[in-house]
Amino acid sequence: MLLAALGSVPGVCAASCGDGAGAVKGAEAAEAANVADGDVGLKDVWLAYDAFNDVYLDTGKYIYKSDSSVPAAVDRFNGAAAIWCQPIYWDMAMNAAALAERCGERRRAREYRELCRRIFEGERAHYAGFDFEDNNENTGWFIYDDIMWWTISLARAYAAFGEEEYLRLSERSFSRVWYGSERVGDTGSYDAVSGGMFWRWYPIADPEPNRSDDGKMACINFPTVVAAMTLAECVPEGRAAEQGGRPATHTRERYLEMGREIYGWGVENLFDAATGRVADSRHGSGRPDWTTHVYNQGSFIGASVLLYRATGERRYLENACLAADYVVKEMSHDGILPFEKGIEQGIYTAIFAQYMAMLVYDCGQRQYLPFLRGNIRAGWSNRDGERNICGGEYSLPLSPDRTVDSYSASGIPALMLLFAAECE
Repeated sequence: MLLAALGSVPGVCAASCGDGAGAVKGAEAAEAANVADGDVGLKDVWLAYDAFNDVYLDTGKYIYKSDSSVPAAVDRFNGAAAIWCQPIYWDMAMNAAALAERCGERRRAREYRELCRRIFEGERAHYAGFDFEDNNENTGWFIYDDIMWWTISLARAYAAFGEEEYLRLSERSFSRVWYGSERVGDTGSYDAVSGGMFWRWYPIADPEPNRSDDGKMACINFPTVVAAMTLAECVPEGRAAEQGGRPATHTRERYLEMGREIYGWGVENLFDAATGRVADSRHGSGRPDWTTHVYNQGSFIGASVLLYRATGERRYLENACLAADYVVKEMSHDGILPFEKGIEQGIYTAIFAQYMAMLVYDCGQRQYLPFLRGNIRAGWSNRDGERNICGGEYSLPLSPDRTVDSYSASGIPALMLLFAAECE
Protein backbone atom coordinates (compact mmCIF):
# COMPACT_ATOMS: atom_id res chain seq x y z
CA MET A 1 0.00 0.00 0.00
CA LEU A 2 1.52 3.34 -1.02
CA LEU A 3 1.84 5.75 1.90
CA ALA A 4 1.95 9.09 0.12
CA ALA A 5 1.15 10.76 -3.17
CA LEU A 6 3.89 12.29 -5.26
CA GLY A 7 5.13 15.67 -4.18
CA SER A 8 6.52 17.43 -1.16
CA VAL A 9 4.84 15.92 1.87
CA PRO A 10 6.80 17.02 4.95
CA GLY A 11 6.69 14.46 7.69
CA VAL A 12 5.92 11.45 5.52
CA CYS A 13 9.37 10.06 6.32
CA ALA A 14 9.92 11.92 9.55
CA ALA A 15 12.09 9.25 11.18
CA SER A 16 15.63 10.46 11.85
CA CYS A 17 18.76 8.84 10.48
CA GLY A 18 22.41 9.64 9.85
CA ASP A 19 23.92 11.44 12.84
CA GLY A 20 20.72 11.27 14.88
CA ALA A 21 18.30 13.73 16.40
CA GLY A 22 21.02 15.73 18.15
CA ALA A 23 22.72 16.45 14.86
CA VAL A 24 19.39 17.49 13.34
CA LYS A 25 18.81 20.02 16.14
CA GLY A 26 22.35 21.32 15.82
CA ALA A 27 21.95 21.66 12.07
CA GLU A 28 18.67 23.52 12.50
CA ALA A 29 20.38 25.98 14.86
CA ALA A 30 23.17 26.48 12.32
CA GLU A 31 20.54 26.86 9.59
CA ALA A 32 18.80 29.63 11.54
CA ALA A 33 22.12 31.42 11.96
CA ASN A 34 22.81 31.09 8.24
CA VAL A 35 19.46 32.63 7.32
CA ALA A 36 20.32 35.65 9.46
CA ASP A 37 23.84 35.77 8.03
CA GLY A 38 23.26 36.57 4.37
CA ASP A 39 21.38 33.53 3.07
CA VAL A 40 20.19 33.82 -0.51
CA GLY A 41 16.66 35.19 -0.65
CA LEU A 42 13.71 34.64 -2.93
CA LYS A 43 14.53 37.62 -5.17
CA ASP A 44 17.92 36.04 -5.81
CA VAL A 45 16.24 32.76 -6.70
CA TRP A 46 14.11 34.39 -9.39
CA LEU A 47 17.06 36.43 -10.65
CA ALA A 48 19.18 33.28 -10.96
CA TYR A 49 16.50 31.18 -12.63
CA ASP A 50 15.38 33.86 -15.08
CA ALA A 51 19.02 34.55 -15.98
CA PHE A 52 19.60 30.86 -16.64
CA ASN A 53 16.69 30.87 -19.08
CA ASP A 54 17.75 34.17 -20.67
CA VAL A 55 21.16 32.71 -21.50
CA TYR A 56 20.36 29.07 -22.29
CA LEU A 57 16.75 28.67 -23.40
CA ASP A 58 16.27 28.86 -27.16
CA THR A 59 12.89 30.62 -27.21
CA GLY A 60 12.49 29.96 -30.92
CA LYS A 61 12.26 26.22 -30.21
CA TYR A 62 11.89 26.04 -26.41
CA ILE A 63 14.71 23.61 -25.92
CA TYR A 64 17.96 24.36 -24.14
CA LYS A 65 21.31 25.27 -25.66
CA SER A 66 24.58 23.57 -24.83
CA ASP A 67 26.52 26.70 -23.80
CA SER A 68 26.44 30.47 -23.61
CA SER A 69 28.26 31.00 -26.92
CA VAL A 70 25.80 29.33 -29.30
CA PRO A 71 22.98 31.39 -30.84
CA ALA A 72 20.48 28.53 -31.16
CA ALA A 73 19.82 24.91 -30.25
CA VAL A 74 19.81 23.46 -33.74
CA ASP A 75 20.44 19.78 -33.05
CA ARG A 76 22.68 17.37 -31.16
CA PHE A 77 25.71 18.32 -33.21
CA ASN A 78 25.00 22.04 -33.33
CA GLY A 79 24.13 23.90 -30.16
CA ALA A 80 21.50 21.76 -28.42
CA ALA A 81 22.08 20.48 -24.90
CA ALA A 82 22.18 16.70 -24.52
CA ILE A 83 18.87 14.87 -24.84
CA TRP A 84 19.09 13.37 -21.33
CA CYS A 85 19.80 16.77 -19.73
CA GLN A 86 16.79 18.50 -21.27
CA PRO A 87 14.32 16.87 -18.82
CA ILE A 88 16.45 18.03 -15.88
CA TYR A 89 15.98 21.61 -17.09
CA TRP A 90 12.24 20.88 -17.39
CA ASP A 91 12.30 19.69 -13.77
CA MET A 92 13.73 23.10 -12.86
CA ALA A 93 10.80 24.84 -14.57
CA MET A 94 8.35 22.65 -12.64
CA ASN A 95 10.17 23.44 -9.41
CA ALA A 96 10.01 27.17 -10.22
CA ALA A 97 6.25 26.97 -10.78
CA ALA A 98 5.78 25.06 -7.53
CA LEU A 99 7.93 27.51 -5.55
CA ALA A 100 6.08 30.54 -6.94
CA GLU A 101 2.74 28.94 -6.08
CA ARG A 102 3.91 28.09 -2.56
CA CYS A 103 5.11 31.67 -2.02
CA GLY A 104 1.83 33.16 -3.21
CA GLU A 105 3.29 34.74 -6.36
CA ARG A 106 0.35 33.95 -8.62
CA ARG A 107 1.45 35.84 -11.72
CA ARG A 108 4.89 34.28 -11.61
CA ALA A 109 3.38 30.84 -10.99
CA ARG A 110 1.18 31.23 -14.10
CA GLU A 111 4.17 32.30 -16.18
CA TYR A 112 6.24 29.34 -15.07
CA ARG A 113 3.38 26.91 -15.64
CA GLU A 114 3.11 28.27 -19.17
CA LEU A 115 6.88 27.91 -19.52
CA CYS A 116 6.57 24.25 -18.50
CA ARG A 117 4.03 23.65 -21.25
CA ARG A 118 6.10 25.46 -23.87
CA ILE A 119 9.21 23.48 -22.93
CA PHE A 120 7.26 20.23 -23.27
CA GLU A 121 5.91 21.20 -26.67
CA GLY A 122 9.31 22.34 -27.88
CA GLU A 123 11.04 19.19 -26.69
CA ARG A 124 8.36 16.98 -28.22
CA ALA A 125 8.66 18.73 -31.57
CA HIS A 126 12.46 18.48 -31.54
CA TYR A 127 12.86 14.91 -30.29
CA ALA A 128 10.96 12.90 -32.89
CA GLY A 129 7.55 13.67 -31.42
CA PHE A 130 8.53 11.60 -28.38
CA ASP A 131 8.51 8.52 -30.57
CA PHE A 132 10.82 6.49 -28.33
CA GLU A 133 11.30 3.90 -31.07
CA ASP A 134 12.92 6.40 -33.42
CA ASN A 135 16.61 5.61 -32.94
CA ASN A 136 18.16 8.21 -35.24
CA GLU A 137 21.33 9.54 -33.63
CA ASN A 138 20.55 13.23 -33.97
CA THR A 139 17.06 13.84 -32.57
CA GLY A 140 16.14 10.27 -31.64
CA TRP A 141 16.61 7.76 -28.82
CA PHE A 142 19.47 5.30 -28.72
CA ILE A 143 20.60 4.87 -25.10
CA TYR A 144 18.33 3.47 -22.40
CA ASP A 145 19.10 6.01 -19.70
CA ASP A 146 18.41 8.91 -22.09
CA ILE A 147 14.85 7.62 -22.31
CA MET A 148 14.48 6.85 -18.60
CA TRP A 149 15.38 10.38 -17.49
CA TRP A 150 12.48 11.55 -19.63
CA THR A 151 10.23 8.86 -18.14
CA ILE A 152 10.83 10.35 -14.69
CA SER A 153 10.18 13.96 -15.69
CA LEU A 154 7.07 13.09 -17.66
CA ALA A 155 5.66 11.30 -14.62
CA ARG A 156 6.50 14.30 -12.45
CA ALA A 157 4.74 16.59 -14.92
CA TYR A 158 1.64 14.42 -14.74
CA ALA A 159 1.72 14.60 -10.93
CA ALA A 160 2.12 18.38 -11.08
CA PHE A 161 -0.37 19.24 -13.81
CA GLY A 162 -2.66 16.22 -14.23
CA GLU A 163 -2.42 16.09 -18.03
CA GLU A 164 -2.99 12.56 -19.26
CA GLU A 165 -0.56 12.97 -22.16
CA TYR A 166 2.33 13.17 -19.72
CA LEU A 167 1.35 9.92 -18.01
CA ARG A 168 0.77 8.15 -21.33
CA LEU A 169 4.21 9.12 -22.63
CA SER A 170 5.89 8.27 -19.33
CA GLU A 171 4.44 4.78 -19.24
CA ARG A 172 5.15 4.22 -22.92
CA SER A 173 8.80 5.21 -22.48
CA PHE A 174 9.20 3.03 -19.38
CA SER A 175 7.83 0.01 -21.26
CA ARG A 176 10.07 0.72 -24.24
CA VAL A 177 13.18 0.66 -22.02
CA TRP A 178 12.16 -2.41 -20.01
CA TYR A 179 11.04 -4.62 -22.89
CA GLY A 180 12.86 -3.22 -25.90
CA SER A 181 11.36 -2.43 -29.30
CA GLU A 182 10.34 -4.80 -32.04
CA ARG A 183 10.78 -1.96 -34.50
CA VAL A 184 14.32 -1.12 -33.40
CA GLY A 185 15.22 -4.74 -32.73
CA ASP A 186 16.74 -4.40 -29.25
CA THR A 187 15.77 -6.79 -26.48
CA GLY A 188 15.33 -4.19 -23.73
CA SER A 189 17.33 -2.93 -20.79
CA TYR A 190 16.02 -5.43 -18.25
CA ASP A 191 18.15 -8.57 -17.79
CA ALA A 192 15.64 -11.29 -16.93
CA VAL A 193 18.45 -13.81 -16.37
CA SER A 194 20.92 -12.03 -14.10
CA GLY A 195 18.92 -9.00 -13.00
CA GLY A 196 19.56 -5.30 -13.31
CA MET A 197 19.35 -2.98 -16.31
CA PHE A 198 21.73 -2.74 -19.26
CA TRP A 199 22.84 0.77 -20.17
CA ARG A 200 22.40 0.60 -23.95
CA TRP A 201 21.95 -1.61 -26.99
CA TYR A 202 24.63 -2.39 -29.58
CA PRO A 203 24.93 -1.46 -32.38
CA ILE A 204 22.48 1.42 -32.54
CA ALA A 205 21.21 0.78 -36.07
CA ASP A 206 20.98 -3.04 -35.98
CA PRO A 207 20.91 -4.21 -32.34
CA GLU A 208 22.04 -7.58 -31.10
CA PRO A 209 20.87 -9.06 -27.79
CA ASN A 210 22.87 -7.78 -24.83
CA ARG A 211 25.64 -10.04 -23.60
CA SER A 212 26.10 -10.95 -19.95
CA ASP A 213 29.22 -8.80 -19.64
CA ASP A 214 27.68 -5.63 -21.12
CA GLY A 215 27.59 -2.64 -18.81
CA LYS A 216 24.91 -2.12 -16.17
CA MET A 217 25.40 1.46 -15.03
CA ALA A 218 24.05 3.16 -11.94
CA CYS A 219 22.68 5.85 -14.26
CA ILE A 220 20.10 3.45 -15.68
CA ASN A 221 19.44 1.20 -12.69
CA PHE A 222 18.56 3.76 -10.03
CA PRO A 223 16.65 6.09 -12.40
CA THR A 224 14.62 3.00 -13.37
CA VAL A 225 13.69 2.58 -9.71
CA VAL A 226 12.80 6.28 -9.45
CA ALA A 227 10.65 6.02 -12.58
CA ALA A 228 8.88 2.86 -11.44
CA MET A 229 8.12 4.28 -8.00
CA THR A 230 6.99 7.64 -9.37
CA LEU A 231 4.66 5.89 -11.80
CA ALA A 232 3.37 3.71 -8.96
CA GLU A 233 2.26 6.92 -7.24
CA CYS A 234 0.62 8.25 -10.42
CA VAL A 235 -1.35 5.41 -11.98
CA PRO A 236 -4.99 4.75 -11.03
CA GLU A 237 -5.81 2.40 -8.19
CA GLY A 238 -7.51 -0.82 -9.22
CA ARG A 239 -6.15 -0.76 -12.77
CA ALA A 240 -6.36 -4.15 -14.47
CA ALA A 241 -3.09 -5.70 -15.55
CA GLU A 242 -2.47 -5.39 -19.27
CA GLN A 243 -1.91 -8.70 -21.01
CA GLY A 244 0.78 -9.56 -23.55
CA GLY A 245 4.55 -9.79 -23.72
CA ARG A 246 5.22 -6.04 -23.92
CA PRO A 247 2.52 -4.29 -21.89
CA ALA A 248 2.49 -0.51 -22.28
CA THR A 249 1.05 0.06 -18.81
CA HIS A 250 1.30 -1.59 -15.41
CA THR A 251 -0.57 -1.65 -12.15
CA ARG A 252 0.68 0.15 -9.06
CA GLU A 253 1.62 -3.17 -7.55
CA ARG A 254 3.64 -4.17 -10.61
CA TYR A 255 5.55 -0.88 -10.70
CA LEU A 256 6.36 -1.33 -7.02
CA GLU A 257 7.54 -4.88 -7.71
CA MET A 258 9.78 -3.68 -10.56
CA GLY A 259 11.21 -0.90 -8.42
CA ARG A 260 11.97 -3.24 -5.54
CA GLU A 261 13.64 -5.77 -7.82
CA ILE A 262 15.97 -3.34 -9.58
CA TYR A 263 16.81 -1.59 -6.31
CA GLY A 264 17.70 -4.95 -4.76
CA TRP A 265 20.03 -5.74 -7.66
CA GLY A 266 21.54 -2.27 -7.42
CA VAL A 267 22.22 -2.51 -3.70
CA GLU A 268 23.87 -5.90 -4.14
CA ASN A 269 26.00 -4.86 -7.11
CA LEU A 270 26.48 -1.08 -7.03
CA PHE A 271 26.25 0.05 -3.39
CA ASP A 272 28.78 -0.12 -0.58
CA ALA A 273 26.68 -0.34 2.59
CA ALA A 274 29.74 0.26 4.75
CA THR A 275 30.44 3.71 3.31
CA GLY A 276 27.38 4.85 1.35
CA ARG A 277 29.22 5.15 -1.96
CA VAL A 278 27.50 4.21 -5.22
CA ALA A 279 29.54 2.56 -7.98
CA ASP A 280 29.42 3.88 -11.51
CA SER A 281 28.86 0.49 -13.16
CA ARG A 282 29.39 -3.23 -13.24
CA HIS A 283 30.12 -5.46 -16.20
CA GLY A 284 29.06 -9.08 -15.80
CA SER A 285 30.60 -10.79 -12.78
CA GLY A 286 33.56 -8.40 -12.68
CA ARG A 287 34.25 -6.02 -9.83
CA PRO A 288 32.17 -2.84 -9.76
CA ASP A 289 33.77 0.34 -11.02
CA TRP A 290 33.81 2.33 -7.78
CA THR A 291 34.23 5.68 -9.47
CA THR A 292 31.73 7.92 -7.70
CA HIS A 293 29.57 10.66 -9.22
CA VAL A 294 27.21 13.04 -7.47
CA TYR A 295 24.29 12.23 -9.78
CA ASN A 296 24.55 8.50 -9.07
CA GLN A 297 24.54 9.24 -5.35
CA GLY A 298 21.51 11.43 -5.99
CA SER A 299 19.44 8.95 -7.98
CA PHE A 300 20.21 6.28 -5.38
CA ILE A 301 18.95 8.65 -2.69
CA GLY A 302 15.78 9.26 -4.71
CA ALA A 303 15.18 5.55 -5.28
CA SER A 304 15.66 4.88 -1.56
CA VAL A 305 13.33 7.67 -0.44
CA LEU A 306 10.58 6.67 -2.85
CA LEU A 307 10.74 3.06 -1.68
CA TYR A 308 10.66 4.23 1.93
CA ARG A 309 7.63 6.39 1.20
CA ALA A 310 5.89 3.44 -0.40
CA THR A 311 6.72 0.76 2.14
CA GLY A 312 7.75 2.37 5.41
CA GLU A 313 10.76 0.04 5.59
CA ARG A 314 13.46 1.90 7.50
CA ARG A 315 16.39 0.32 5.63
CA TYR A 316 15.56 2.44 2.60
CA LEU A 317 15.77 5.67 4.61
CA GLU A 318 19.02 4.53 6.22
CA ASN A 319 20.52 3.84 2.78
CA ALA A 320 19.45 7.28 1.55
CA CYS A 321 21.20 8.96 4.48
CA LEU A 322 24.32 6.84 4.01
CA ALA A 323 24.57 7.95 0.39
CA ALA A 324 23.97 11.61 1.31
CA ASP A 325 26.54 11.46 4.11
CA TYR A 326 29.10 10.06 1.67
CA VAL A 327 28.66 13.08 -0.60
CA VAL A 328 28.94 15.54 2.29
CA LYS A 329 31.84 13.89 4.11
CA GLU A 330 33.86 12.14 1.41
CA MET A 331 33.17 13.68 -2.00
CA SER A 332 32.94 17.36 -1.09
CA HIS A 333 35.91 19.67 -0.44
CA ASP A 334 35.67 22.26 2.32
CA GLY A 335 31.91 21.86 2.21
CA ILE A 336 31.64 22.41 -1.56
CA LEU A 337 30.23 19.83 -3.95
CA PRO A 338 32.78 18.34 -6.36
CA PHE A 339 33.06 19.59 -9.92
CA GLU A 340 33.80 17.20 -12.77
CA LYS A 341 35.12 18.73 -15.95
CA GLY A 342 33.42 16.46 -18.49
CA ILE A 343 30.93 18.80 -20.15
CA GLU A 344 27.63 17.04 -19.34
CA GLN A 345 28.86 16.26 -15.83
CA GLY A 346 28.10 19.82 -14.77
CA ILE A 347 24.45 18.86 -14.44
CA TYR A 348 25.18 16.38 -11.66
CA THR A 349 24.42 18.95 -8.93
CA ALA A 350 20.97 19.68 -10.41
CA ILE A 351 20.12 15.96 -10.29
CA PHE A 352 21.50 15.61 -6.77
CA ALA A 353 19.41 18.62 -5.67
CA GLN A 354 16.18 17.03 -6.91
CA TYR A 355 16.60 13.94 -4.76
CA MET A 356 18.10 15.66 -1.75
CA ALA A 357 14.91 17.75 -1.60
CA MET A 358 12.95 14.52 -1.16
CA LEU A 359 15.25 13.41 1.64
CA VAL A 360 15.28 16.79 3.40
CA TYR A 361 11.62 17.75 3.17
CA ASP A 362 9.68 14.52 2.64
CA CYS A 363 11.76 12.68 5.20
CA GLY A 364 12.54 15.46 7.65
CA GLN A 365 16.31 15.14 7.24
CA ARG A 366 17.07 18.83 7.69
CA GLN A 367 20.61 18.20 8.90
CA TYR A 368 21.69 18.56 5.26
CA LEU A 369 20.31 22.08 4.81
CA PRO A 370 23.41 23.97 6.06
CA PHE A 371 25.57 22.05 3.58
CA LEU A 372 23.20 22.64 0.67
CA ARG A 373 22.67 26.31 1.45
CA GLY A 374 26.39 26.78 1.95
CA ASN A 375 26.90 25.62 -1.64
CA ILE A 376 24.21 28.04 -2.79
CA ARG A 377 25.90 30.96 -1.03
CA ALA A 378 29.29 30.05 -2.45
CA GLY A 379 28.10 29.59 -6.01
CA TRP A 380 25.86 32.65 -6.06
CA SER A 381 28.47 34.93 -4.51
CA ASN A 382 30.95 33.85 -7.22
CA ARG A 383 28.53 34.31 -10.14
CA ASP A 384 29.16 36.45 -13.18
CA GLY A 385 27.43 39.63 -12.02
CA GLU A 386 26.74 40.83 -15.56
CA ARG A 387 24.85 37.77 -16.80
CA ASN A 388 23.90 36.50 -13.31
CA ILE A 389 24.91 32.96 -14.23
CA CYS A 390 27.04 30.60 -12.18
CA GLY A 391 29.85 28.25 -13.09
CA GLY A 392 30.32 24.68 -11.96
CA GLU A 393 33.18 25.41 -9.56
CA TYR A 394 31.23 27.12 -6.84
CA SER A 395 34.22 28.39 -4.85
CA LEU A 396 35.79 30.22 -7.81
CA PRO A 397 34.67 33.58 -9.27
CA LEU A 398 33.20 33.45 -12.78
CA SER A 399 34.35 36.14 -15.20
CA PRO A 400 31.93 37.77 -17.68
CA ASP A 401 34.00 36.70 -20.69
CA ARG A 402 33.81 32.97 -19.93
CA THR A 403 31.84 30.62 -22.15
CA VAL A 404 29.80 28.54 -19.70
CA ASP A 405 27.96 25.36 -20.56
CA SER A 406 24.34 25.06 -19.48
CA TYR A 407 25.14 21.89 -17.54
CA SER A 408 27.54 23.64 -15.16
CA ALA A 409 25.32 26.71 -14.94
CA SER A 410 22.28 24.68 -13.87
CA GLY A 411 23.57 23.53 -10.48
CA ILE A 412 23.18 26.66 -8.36
CA PRO A 413 19.76 27.74 -9.69
CA ALA A 414 18.54 24.15 -9.30
CA LEU A 415 19.65 24.19 -5.65
CA MET A 416 18.13 27.64 -5.13
CA LEU A 417 14.72 26.61 -6.47
CA LEU A 418 14.56 23.70 -4.05
CA PHE A 419 16.31 25.06 -0.96
CA ALA A 420 15.32 28.72 -0.85
CA ALA A 421 15.37 29.93 2.74
CA GLU A 422 11.94 31.52 2.31
CA CYS A 423 8.50 30.01 1.64
CA GLU A 424 9.17 26.60 3.18
